[in-house]
Amino acid sequence: VVLTCVCRDDLADGGAKHLARSVRALKERGCTVELLAPDFGGDERALCTVLDAGVDVLAHNLETVARLAPMVRDARATTERSLALLAAAKRARGDLVTKTGLLLGLGESDDEVLDTMIALRAADVDVLTLGQYLRPGRRQAPVQRLVEPALFDALADDARTLGFRAVAAGPRV
Repeated sequence: VVLTCVCRDDLADGGAKHLARSVRALKERGCTVELLAPDFGGDERALCTVLDAGVDVLAHNLETVARLAPMVRDARATTERSLALLAAAKRARGDLVTKTGLLLGLGESDDEVLDTMIALRAADVDVLTLGQYLRPGRRQAPVQRLVEPALFDALADDARTLGFRAVAAGPRV
């Protein structure tokens, strides 16, 4: 089961207790659980609340490269905080699978993508997805380029060389 949530900044723990209860209920039913988690405002106690519930895969999407993050992500969400969350999750539970995703086509350079992948591996992230950004509405950033399938393939090869355990990359990922 992939469990996702909206950001719960209105709750002191970012929704961690509720997510932990949900994870436990799914685990009691024999499910493997991937949680697409918020950054919990950088609160490692909230993160550990979820990890202690037995989540199998902790996913937290970087979404884009650091230079573009202030234009694309919520102003409270920083690349540094996201990398710290993923690294803290792995430190807390070495058996945990950590996962993140990037959307390409927002104006990032290929070198920025590679640098981001290196930073993700330094945070011990296991699984990487790379997909094509598609503008969901007029209020969001426009598409800067359609990434060729051959570039997705090359980036996936680079990611595997860097040590990611699994990579999914393509225009429809």
